[in-house]
Amino acid sequence: MLKLALLVPLAPLAGAIAAGLFGRTLGRAGAHVVTIFGVLVATIVSALIFWAVIAEHQVISGTVYTWAQTGGGLHLEIGFLIDSLTATMMLVVSFVSLMVHIYTIGYMADDPGYQRFFSYIALFTFSMLMLVMSNNFLQLFFGWEAVGLVSYLLIGFWYKRPSAIYANLKAFIVNRVGDIGFVLGIGLIYAYCGSLDYAAVFAQSSALAASVLPAGGWSVLTVICVCLFIGAMGKSAQFPLHVWLPDSMEGPTPISALIHAATMVTAGIFMVARTSPLFELSEAALSFVMVIGAITALFMGFLGIVQNDIKRVIAYSTLSQLGYMTVALGASAYSVAIFHLVTHAFFKALLFLAAGSVIIAMHHEQDIRRMGGLWRYMPITWVTCVIGGLALIGMPGFAGFYSKDSIIEAVAHSQLPGSGFAQFAVTAGVFVTALYTFRMIFLVFHGKERFGAHGSHEHEHEHDHGHGDSAPHETPAVVWVPLVLLAIPSVLVGAFGVQPLVAGDYFAGAIFVDHNAHEAVGELAREFPGALNMALEGFVRLPFLLAAAGVALAWLLYIKRPELPEAIRARMPWLYRLLDHKYYLDQINEIVFAGGARWIGAGFWKQGDVALIDGALVNGSARVVGRLAQLIRRVQSGFIYHYAFVMLVGIAVMLFVFLTWPYLPALIADRR
Repeated sequence: MLKLALLVPLAPLAGAIAAGLFGRTLGRAGAHVVTIFGVLVATIVSALIFWAVIAEHQVISGTVYTWAQTGGGLHLEIGFLIDSLTATMMLVVSFVSLMVHIYTIGYMADDPGYQRFFSYIALFTFSMLMLVMSNNFLQLFFGWEAVGLVSYLLIGFWYKRPSAIYANLKAFIVNRVGDIGFVLGIGLIYAYCGSLDYAAVFAQSSALAASVLPAGGWSVLTVICVCLFIGAMGKSAQFPLHVWLPDSMEGPTPISALIHAATMVTAGIFMVARTSPLFELSEAALSFVMVIGAITALFMGFLGIVQNDIKRVIAYSTLSQLGYMTVALGASAYSVAIFHLVTHAFFKALLFLAAGSVIIAMHHEQDIRRMGGLWRYMPITWVTCVIGGLALIGMPGFAGFYSKDSIIEAVAHSQLPGSGFAQFAVTAGVFVTALYTFRMIFLVFHGKERFGAHGSHEHEHEHDHGHGDSAPHETPAVVWVPLVLLAIPSVLVGAFGVQPLVAGDYFAGAIFVDHNAHEAVGELAREFPGALNMALEGFVRLPFLLAAAGVALAWLLYIKRPELPEAIRARMPWLYRLLDHKYYLDQINEIVFAGGARWIGAGFWKQGDVALIDGALVNGSARVVGRLAQLIRRVQSGFIYHYAFVMLVGIAVMLFVFLTWPYLPALIADRR
């Protein structure tokens, strides 16, 4: 089974290499055939492994390749650990990636970088699969950095656009900031455990909890967990390292769906769940995780209300939902966090691909204020987008309801510091989510048509797919079929998954929870009424009422009384500016951190490089040698009598010193 598991990452890698190196030879059709076939193989094998792990209770673990080992006992290995957590992630990543690959055939049809794009997204899939399948921190770090590198290539795919280059540099740099913490955490693990293997490290978790750092007296385990989570803050876009994610919309829509749904941004959530044996023994780290997640869940949702770019609205919803997952991790409800990760993967991929379908139909217009009434022209896209929206806001019966409601309940049972704020944030976030989600849906698909005269607008890229100025119409089957296939699990996966993931022992052996110290998951299991009753009870609970209020307010503001938003903006311009400038975090980063880095760099350059190294050491030593040479040159006159005179003077000095040396101590003593 371990050899079969090798096919899962290697099949997409083979497709990526073929499309990347031989794309011109293969042509467009050949490039998408080899990459889609590779991801299809990964999906089928992932499904077989998923069945073996879940139904037959197998755990696949072992070393595939040892590429180095040191005399100190450090083994650098490529190995797999496939349990219920990994098998679930493998299936979700490969299936969503497969849908995105198929969708890309239609979306990127006229792009000159067609083969290159397919190579990149297949390589991205390989990187994420290597990350989730790893059995050691070194391979985890390899996959971690690989998804960051390929995301850099994909966000800046249209590299001729300055905004795309700025966005991919921003994503790369912000992720490096988080990765500093991640590397420090892994370094501390090796320093105190002498191994990077998951099993060996987790076996020493109690010893780590009892250890303290020599400086400061801090708990080693707490410092390790906080450092690891700082890495997750960068990769999973948690406040304040979230600033790269909205700008990643500069990449093509298929990669927006892949990054935001099942791959890169979920890596941090997966990593914390995988390292639950460490996090469970540090309440300080869990509390830190919960508060950061709560801030992200609520305050990033507010920003979605004022966005007018259809992709950025969905991007801010991703930030908010990642905050929900992080809050669940902090409440020790790791299984619930992964449950929301799974449901979110389907409905968020659906929403992004539906947005891409709208963008194609609107000739690459992305401003939702220039749309409206599209449900008549694009019924399939409309229905699937509404399904994704209902799942996102947590409508009872839809996938998102079961996972989001479970998170809210888990936080209510938490006793950690910060749990009160977290409970308020995730509850209030339901209203905010419903407001910005249906604001987008109403402005895009309902109300009056506002696309008669496009005016000046920003194309997502230069290629208009030949639509010209024709009326919008439903996109081709290669675009809408993935929407339908993603809409099905967006409805059903929650009802089927809630019992085993929330109330069952689905992750037994994969995720560790100290039920004596953290009873949130235990309470959820004891109170679980069944999937049907949970959905029925959901209609009379506060989250549903808040979601309904959010939808109603969106209808009032953007359908019934569309003049009200502008009136509210005029009454509270300070609030609009605060949200429109994204809490001024970009400006703070630019002025304080980037400006500080430039100031420090300029100081090192002017004082260190120019003044000290070039001025004093290099040029200064050259000047000293030059002046000394000029002095010595005066002595070298070329006349023999000059040299003879110097020799006589030298002999006289030597005789004087030789003759007077024995008497010098006595002379010095007499003078004293």
